[in-house]
Amino acid sequence: QVHLVESGGGLVQAGGSLRLSCTASGNIFSINAMAWYRQAPGKQRELVASITSGSSTNYADSVKGRFTISRDNAKKTVYLEMNSLKPDDTAVYYCNMRIGIPHPMGVMTNDYWGQGTQVTVSS
Repeated sequence: QVHLVESGGGLVQAGGSLRLSCTASGNIFSINAMAWYRQAPGKQRELVASITSGSSTNYADSVKGRFTISRDNAKKTVYLEMNSLKPDDTAVYYCNMRIGIPHPMGVMTNDYWGQGTQVTVSS
């Protein structure tokens, strides 16, 4: 069993900052890509930022220059530093990790999701 637990969401005024964390636990052999997604009411879930096992990063245009994704492999944790927050950033934020788990035939890789954390930015 693999679990992803997120923390760090909350209510903040426009222009403020928040830092999200997501930690994986369980019988994990390896963690490849990590990412943050978000879903606002009435909208589809969208990719916010991703980071590869080699620490290459990718950002949605709407957050470039304001958000920073990072990872700590030893802690099995991914972070999302969010600055200059805007009301349009209001959403439930989900972490995603591509995790390899031990399997009798070798290593089985699956995508896992956190439970989501609410971020609300007031104007």
